[in-house]
Amino acid sequence: MPEGFADNWTVIAIAGAVGLIAIGGLFLVSHVLAPSRRSGRGRIPYECGIEATPFSWSRTNIRYYVFGLAFLIFDVEAVFLFPWAVTFLKASEAVFYEMIIFLGILMFGLTYAWRKGALSWK
Repeated sequence: MPEGFADNWTVIAIAGAVGLIAIGGLFLVSHVLAPSRRSGRGRIPYECGIEATPFSWSRTNIRYYVFGLAFLIFDVEAVFLFPWAVTFLKASEAVFYEMIIFLGILMFGLTYAWRKGALSWK
C-alpha cells in the first residue's frame, strides 16, 4: 500500500459524498420522470402478468423452479471458473484435474436433466 494511504480519510469522505450525491440525484430524476397518473388499476396486486384472483391458492408449474435451479447451478460454476482460470497459470497440475472433476460432475447433472426432459419447455 502507498505510504500514508490508510491515514488519508479525505479520499474516503469524497468518495462517500460523491456516492450519496449520485444516489440522491438518481432518486430525484426518478421522481421527476415517473408517471404520476393515479388509477384504480394501479392499486391491485400484480405478479408476472397474471391478474389477481379472489382465490389465494393457485397452481404453478414446477418447471419454473427447475429452470431456476439449473441456472443457479451453472451460475455458481461460472463463479468458480473465473478464479480458477487466474490461478491456473501459477498452480500445479492438481488444480487442473480438480476442475476437470468439478466440470464432469456438472456435465453429468446437465445430461441427466436433459435426458429426463427437465430442460424442455412445453
